[in-house]
Amino acid sequence: MSRIGKAPIEISKGANVELKGRKVHVSGPNGELDYTLNPGIDVKIEDDQVVVTRASDSKPHRSLHGLTRALIANMITGVTSGFTKELEILGVGFRAELSGNLLKLTLGFSHEILLQPAPGIKFVLEGNNKIKVTGHDKQLVGETAAFIRSLRPPEPYKGKGIRYAGEHVRRKAGKTAGA
Repeated sequence: MSRIGKAPIEISKGANVELKGRKVHVSGPNGELDYTLNPGIDVKIEDDQVVVTRASDSKPHRSLHGLTRALIANMITGVTSGFTKELEILGVGFRAELSGNLLKLTLGFSHEILLQPAPGIKFVLEGNNKIKVTGHDKQLVGETAAFIRSLRPPEPYKGKGIRYAGEHVRRKAGKTAGA
């Protein structure tokens, strides 16, 4: 049996988990999330715990067992405490501004880039070169942060661009002066 899949999920305070047919609905102070169960995977709620079981030991059921458990655990964490991804902008003249809920990025292009956050996503700036992407849906937070990073990924010669906080960018030496 899957080590991840067989571990029960504790329902933290403030979270409410309901089963509606083949849908798992999780609500809490940060929002609401839904997940439709795959065939062969069952969920039971008992004693403030969610238990995920599978129908057989076939390869598809084994792979979906741990995945389903992890997704439901992330949903519970998201609606209670939320998720955050931090990005750093490095480069002369590169900066970010927040006007209302629009994120305005100046990244060395001939134009500024305006980003409207998806529902459930919030941008927070620290200074003009640190962006925090927060939300209750882990997948959407990661997807939004990855999209922002893809606008100007860090380049290997000077390290300019947008990177995740704490990300190590492998640097190249560049040209050496001829003798």
